[in-house]
Amino acid sequence: MKKQSFRVVQIFVGLVFTTLTQAQNVVTTNEAISLALSNNYGIKIANNIVEEAENNAKILNSGYLPSVTGIAGATYNKDSGRTEFNNDDLEPRIISGAESSRYNASLNLNYTIFDGLGRFYNYKTLKETYNVTEVQARETIENTIVQLLTVYYDVARRSENFGSLQTTLDISKDRLTRVSYQFDYGQNTKLDILNAEVDVNNDSINLINMRQSLVNAKRDLNFVTGNAIPNLFEVDTDIDFLLSLNKNELMEKLKENNVSLIQVEKNIQINEFTIKANKSGYLPSIGLTGTYGWNESNNNQANIVGFTTNSGVSAGVNLTWNLFDGGGTITRVKNAQIALENQKLQKEQLILSVVRDFENAWDDYQNKLTIFRVQQDNIRTANNNFQRTEEQFKLGQVTSIEFRQAQLNLLSAELNTNQAKYDAKLAEIVVLQLSGELLNSAF
Repeated sequence: MKKQSFRVVQIFVGLVFTTLTQAQNVVTTNEAISLALSNNYGIKIANNIVEEAENNAKILNSGYLPSVTGIAGATYNKDSGRTEFNNDDLEPRIISGAESSRYNASLNLNYTIFDGLGRFYNYKTLKETYNVTEVQARETIENTIVQLLTVYYDVARRSENFGSLQTTLDISKDRLTRVSYQFDYGQNTKLDILNAEVDVNNDSINLINMRQSLVNAKRDLNFVTGNAIPNLFEVDTDIDFLLSLNKNELMEKLKENNVSLIQVEKNIQINEFTIKANKSGYLPSIGLTGTYGWNESNNNQANIVGFTTNSGVSAGVNLTWNLFDGGGTITRVKNAQIALENQKLQKEQLILSVVRDFENAWDDYQNKLTIFRVQQDNIRTANNNFQRTEEQFKLGQVTSIEFRQAQLNLLSAELNTNQAKYDAKLAEIVVLQLSGELLNSAF
């Protein structure tokens, strides 16, 4: 039974590995980013918000255009009545079922010539609001790209770990075969075979678990791209670091290109326009009105005039000046000035925060690069140690326990190196995002 269960594990792991190696489609980082930009729902929503803001910032929503209203009406009457006169010589007049109708139509135009510059600054506010939504959309894109690359490199790390675990399993299988032959020739005990079988089973279980975590990570990657990647795919595990990055240059770019700083700067500009728009309440408003009207009346026999029609044009200019509105305008202006001052203080605080985050991110990036280089040296040492131990194991100069320990040391070094490599790359991405250079970089 033990041998049968061991064989089942071997077959299952073999099928898992075959399934994974059938995936021929290698998705690069640039391809994944392109798919996310086209299909990610968060980016689509952000683009729709930008389009809405663009519509609001057009002349049709500015208040600069006149309003034209058309009015039309019709009235129909059917009356009956009796009229008696004070003069006894006149007979009473009786009307039964007398019909009359009236029709009217008019076009009314209203146009504000001057409103104290309120609409001028409101229009500027709409333009600047549109610019803010563009920056917000850029922030959404940057965050999505960071999320995408985080998941992408997680898939890459797990893919490399899967390869390392597969190699470890192959070594353990080879060891099991070797000790089985040695047992047949009386060179070792049954205990060596049992230990080797246990190690193969453990390595198989680790490989199965890694396979499942890799599948889950690929689903996460596909989710970020809007499920635009085919089911069977691999990722590129080659990493290039941007070692030419200059801290001082990035710091200067940060002050100009960081999305958080850009947004707060534009919000300050919007508040300045709000103050000026509120001050328009101190000034008069001048408007132009115009009307073209047409009326027609069909009177019944009770009226002396049976039919009338008239049409005409009228125009006028009106001036409205709210000399005192109970202090509402003064209050709005003062509150807007306080809000502007708060936004300027928030900007200064944000600059300190962003610079601190950049300093931390830069140091973290440098430290992780150093750790990665140390891990690369460590893996070379672990590999040399394993090769020598393997040679001695084949010659019977070391025990299976010592051989297993060297094998595990090599696996640990490989996994740690993979982790350090992708940790360093993700730290680099954070540096680029904070400095505003993320969208200008190639991965």
